[in-house]
Amino acid sequence: MTTNVTDRLIPAWSAEQKRDFRKAPIVFGHRLAETGLFDDEALAALLDRYPAELYDINLFDYDDEGRASMRTGVRGRLPGEKVLEGIKDGRVWVQLRRVEQHYEGLAPVIHAAFREISREAPGFRPVQLNGQLILSAPQAKVPFHADAPGVCLFHMRGRKRIWIYPADEAHMPQTGMEDIMLKQQTEDLPYNRGMDAAAQVFDLTPGMAATWPLHAPHRIENQEGFNVSLSVDYQTWGTRITNGAHYANGIFRRKGIPVAAMDRTPMPARTALWAASLALKRAGLVEDKIANLDRSFELDGVKT
Repeated sequence: MTTNVTDRLIPAWSAEQKRDFRKAPIVFGHRLAETGLFDDEALAALLDRYPAELYDINLFDYDDEGRASMRTGVRGRLPGEKVLEGIKDGRVWVQLRRVEQHYEGLAPVIHAAFREISREAPGFRPVQLNGQLILSAPQAKVPFHADAPGVCLFHMRGRKRIWIYPADEAHMPQTGMEDIMLKQQTEDLPYNRGMDAAAQVFDLTPGMAATWPLHAPHRIENQEGFNVSLSVDYQTWGTRITNGAHYANGIFRRKGIPVAAMDRTPMPARTALWAASLALKRAGLVEDKIANLDRSFELDGVKT
């Protein structure tokens, strides 16, 4: 196994990729899987030692409209090798959070990749990077949702299809993002299949990555094989200020104070709202409603 990151991890981008980055969905190539960090042996060893509090196991059930309900489980006493077998056999989705801190060798790979992305996209200067390693079964799906930070999804193994939707009021209501920022709801959003007409659809194979505009909703369906992806959340000062503005707006809306549409709120006004959000968070005016999810199953024995 090699973790050499001296070679280029992100091939050069086209003029169109550079132009569209963070303005529209794009896909691009990467070489992260060549590090050996995502092979079965390495993953099993990682699962054996990963901190339990950063280990999410989810099982999604879907109705005829594709709307999801989620059950959250626990690993139980399975060794890492058996956890991998359980993922490959079922419709389970396992996420290891904060892998940039808890997977030795991966942090330099992530930072090297983003340095190269920054060279391809002048002016892109992330101030924070958080990684989630996602291991999912051939039949697994990730429901329609939106992330608060920016995201780059690096795909390593298997094949998956991603639908990316406009970050507009019809697909990502501003009140929904306010509730996400206030932790009044998870990142999952109301969905119906009619929304797919507005989506851009990409099939991701190993060595491909995707990224999209801030807060653009998306959903994912695995198409083939055991899937391994690295989702890296990034924050720039711009995303941090915008998210703080959503937080402040959510508080003000609950107090009956008029709130402007975010796309008509200039950056100086967003910055003022972000500054207000710092004090509002310290005041603890809203209760976190998603802090404690029930764990309703053990991974052992979960099948399709």
